[in-house]
Amino acid sequence: MKRLQNWFAAGRDLVEDERGDVPGWVLVTLMTAALVVVIWAVAGPALVDLFEQAISRVSGI
Repeated sequence: MKRLQNWFAAGRDLVEDERGDVPGWVLVTLMTAALVVVIWAVAGPALVDLFEQAISRVSGI
């Protein structure tokens, strides 16, 4: 019985520890989104040009 109580207590401690890490996950998500926006801003025009060249070669225009 004591073993079961210890197991539940350990699980409760893990849940409490995970709640404190929410700001870290939010920060990682925001930083990832910002990185995607920066990469898209830098590489976007080149990718659009590459796509248009590929379409014009395939369509023969």
